[in-house]
Amino acid sequence: MILPNKIISMDKSLLGIGSQILRILDNPLTVSRLWELSKARIKLNSFQYFTLTLDFLYSIGAIEFKNNRIYKRNRDVI
Repeated sequence: MILPNKIISMDKSLLGIGSQILRILDNPLTVSRLWELSKARIKLNSFQYFTLTLDFLYSIGAIEFKNNRIYKRNRDVI
């Protein structure tokens, strides 16, 4: 479910969906606006899968939530 395998394709895994959500997050967005954009661009049908993906991205430190908006965390590349 998190990673793709023989049964779960990349676009159905949390890693694949997460990468697509990170592409949408050029600017900070509210959860509802990010959900609307994700439904339209990724063809994501399940809000549950959307929230699982946000949980995954938050747990690996890719996004943060403050001031009622979701931000993509900037990482310094060494």
